[in-house]
Amino acid sequence: MQTTQYLGEIIKELNRTADFIADEEAEKLVNGILESKKIFVAGAGRSGFMSKSFAMRMMHMGLDAYVVGETITPNLEQDDILIIGSGSGETRSLVSMAEKAKNLGATIALVTIFPESTIGQLADIIVKLPGSPKDQSDNGYKTIQPMGSLFEQTLLLFYDAIILRCMEKKGLDSNTMFKRHANLE
Repeated sequence: MQTTQYLGEIIKELNRTADFIADEEAEKLVNGILESKKIFVAGAGRSGFMSKSFAMRMMHMGLDAYVVGETITPNLEQDDILIIGSGSGETRSLVSMAEKAKNLGATIALVTIFPESTIGQLADIIVKLPGSPKDQSDNGYKTIQPMGSLFEQTLLLFYDAIILRCMEKKGLDSNTMFKRHANLE
């Protein structure tokens, strides 16, 4: 198969993922974000990269958003939300973060393949995304892509859709957000 044919197959897989995401779950996440004082995002590996891009767009919207572990990240408090992107919902470092956030009284949101996971049991808001786990064990969802690629790509696109919904609810447009884009380059 040629590279462009693989691209076409990946796009077909991504197109199918939207049908498996519950609007009610997504709307709970949107409301959780907009009702929170500060927003914290976390993820490991490629899911972490998707979370960082999500935090960046929230900053462009004027929301108080942070990436857990960065040097300028403030403390998490009771009126805040921690959004974790984790396919398995079992990554040790993320489980530890979720437990600490729970003890501090913050809202925990999980975007995952496995809502019944350890983090899922701690979460106040859960959004289930389709995809295969990194080990490609049989969970009923097939992909041609390696490891967790489909989940990670869907996570990025889902986060972008959340941004669009938040923009709609806040009455923002791209021009307004561009004013908050870095301009020191």
